[in-house]
Amino acid sequence: MAEVMSGGGVFATSAEEKDNYYQVLVKERFNSLLLLMDNKMDDVDKRNVQLAFEIALEAHKQQKRKTGEPYILHPIEVARICVEEIGLGATSVICALLHDVVEDSSVTLQEISEKFGEKGERIATIVDGLTKLDIEDANVNKQTENFRKVLGTLINDVRVVLIKMADRLHNMRTLEAMSPIQQVKIASETSFIYAPLAGRLGLYKIKTEFDDLCMKIVDAENYQYVAKKINETKKARQEYIERFIKPLKEQLSKETNFKFRITGRPKSISSIYNKIKKKKVAFEQIYDLFAIRVILDLGDQVTEAYERMCCWQVYAIVSNIYTALPERTKDFINLPKSNGYQSLHTTVVGPDGRFVEVQIRTEQMNEIAERGFAAHWKYKGTSSQSDVYDVWLESIRDILEDNNTNSLELLYDFKNSLFQDEVHVFTPKGEMKRLPKGATALDFAYSIHSDIGNQCGLVRINNRVVPISTELKNSDQIEIITKPNQKPSRDWLQMVTTTLAKNKIRSALKEEQYKLAQLGKEMLERKLSHLKVNFEESIELLVKHFNYKSAQDLYADLFNQDITIAEIFREFKVEQGKIVFKVAQEEGTKVVPLATRQTSSKLGLYINKEPAEQYKYQLASCCNPVQGDQVFAYITVNSGLKVHRVSCQNAEYLMANYAHRIMPAEWLTTSDSSFIANLRITGIDTGTGVIERMINEISNNLGLNIRSFTISAPNGYFKAELSLMVQNIKQLSRAINSIKNLENVNGVYRD
Repeated sequence: MAEVMSGGGVFATSAEEKDNYYQVLVKERFNSLLLLMDNKMDDVDKRNVQLAFEIALEAHKQQKRKTGEPYILHPIEVARICVEEIGLGATSVICALLHDVVEDSSVTLQEISEKFGEKGERIATIVDGLTKLDIEDANVNKQTENFRKVLGTLINDVRVVLIKMADRLHNMRTLEAMSPIQQVKIASETSFIYAPLAGRLGLYKIKTEFDDLCMKIVDAENYQYVAKKINETKKARQEYIERFIKPLKEQLSKETNFKFRITGRPKSISSIYNKIKKKKVAFEQIYDLFAIRVILDLGDQVTEAYERMCCWQVYAIVSNIYTALPERTKDFINLPKSNGYQSLHTTVVGPDGRFVEVQIRTEQMNEIAERGFAAHWKYKGTSSQSDVYDVWLESIRDILEDNNTNSLELLYDFKNSLFQDEVHVFTPKGEMKRLPKGATALDFAYSIHSDIGNQCGLVRINNRVVPISTELKNSDQIEIITKPNQKPSRDWLQMVTTTLAKNKIRSALKEEQYKLAQLGKEMLERKLSHLKVNFEESIELLVKHFNYKSAQDLYADLFNQDITIAEIFREFKVEQGKIVFKVAQEEGTKVVPLATRQTSSKLGLYINKEPAEQYKYQLASCCNPVQGDQVFAYITVNSGLKVHRVSCQNAEYLMANYAHRIMPAEWLTTSDSSFIANLRITGIDTGTGVIERMINEISNNLGLNIRSFTISAPNGYFKAELSLMVQNIKQLSRAINSIKNLENVNGVYRD
């Protein structure tokens, strides 16, 4: 007998009954999708959706998901998310149903194009963007190359990325069936690129869910801690929300004729935990655990000026009832965010002196806030605001067209384009410019024109001369003074944050490097000519051996003395008219078993299901893993394996960019070894023996050795950094809990 669990039901069945059950389930899910689409499709769309389903059903008929369910349920669910949670239409549903067909079957893009009539070519293009590249070269980063392909289609049809979002969301929701290391890899990639991309596209609900699902995997302990605390305070929080909303409803009904609704929603687990970390306080000291949203239904025929006036009128009523904090009021209506988000935010002092965030917006603004780009596209042309996505999509086109960037640089440039916070600055003539928060005066210069950036010699901000690396603030007025002989230097890349500025600097540097490279090439040509060896064969060998991307890079480094001809010929010699190695070439990033390892005891650590002692490895100093931590191994270029905690600050970067270098690791046995654990402790400085109490608790009560201990106490609060020696994660958890329970200690955090 086999068991089937789906949709909350559990059934004991035979294999035949299980197949019958799944056939019924697939039909039910597809019919539910059709019901959602009913008023969004004409007859042609209905025929095409049915056809897409039949093609997908046939293509995936032999496939199962890790959960044991038929694979076809995945594309159906992706299509449902596209409709119900993002707000896309029939073409997107068709592409969602087909998104894995080309990759997993013999169906071709040409066949798809031919089967779907007038829309066939567009459908095939979108499906192509969603189809992963078949890359066999082990040296090529498959993740970044596939993402480059997605971006290439994004600039022509943003639905590719929106469907990709739906695909990733369903995968994250069903990640439990994957192995732990695969869960961490997928969650890290999601956190690194998909969550910020969802935010940039205005898909805030999806971004929030991504953040929470990722935290649940990579930081399960803190996720469960915050979730439990939220659940414990649910009833009291709901009562408080109702008490807060009641006078608002009464006053709005009395003073206005608006149709409105008021909602109170808890903030996400990840955002609450980020506040705990940022403010370094306990959960109980985070007061704004929820936001109140006032949404006005003003109809479709009102002007933007009227919408703004109504929102500010509501703000006036809110601030008459509760004291508003002016420094925490943000007008995203007159100055929308870079993804089109519009809302009026304020924080007020509610009952019992608690801070409460209130957001005021119209139904149209709310739809754009909830569904992002899809809703923005629906209202395109109805607003006097410039199209906020056109500028961004143009910047993506610039990234893709820049031949100076490799795939990893492209991924970083794209990630930098996903900024959420921005500053509004002005030219000397009063023209406003939007730049990402953290942008510098040099970024501003390049935003005006590449020549102005390249020749930027002097900067005045608010009539004061400042360095070109000065970070910009809201309302700054910037004047750029150019110098004809000024040229960009490589240091400039560290002075800018925008992709535009980086691309222009790289381009200028490449042009300069080419000139220098010609001189370096002449130097090497003279040497090799004197040795009477073949120039082209020699260059190919040198470029490969010294890990240069191209011969031009080698030539430029020769001219700049970053590498010398003498250094080259310390490793090479001439034999029979050719240059050859003096020593054997290293094996690069291959994992080499270690014959002998000097170690006092085994750590009980296994890598790739083998004792770690068989490899050359180290515990990463950036996160100091302790026995019992969830860990993984990363293959470095020259230093063997580094073992990191899954929650390490570098884990997301490594998993997202170098998944092919990640190996599973786990603790399978205990040992007597000691591990370093670094803690940060915060609390109230009473001046009465806080150091003595902590040391007594750690050394005498817990019996742990202290490696180092520093403490400072500015403005009545103390901050301590403590390094301990512990045997395992249980011992560390006991230490953390014991310190937390000490008088006047607010929080204990592990680095």
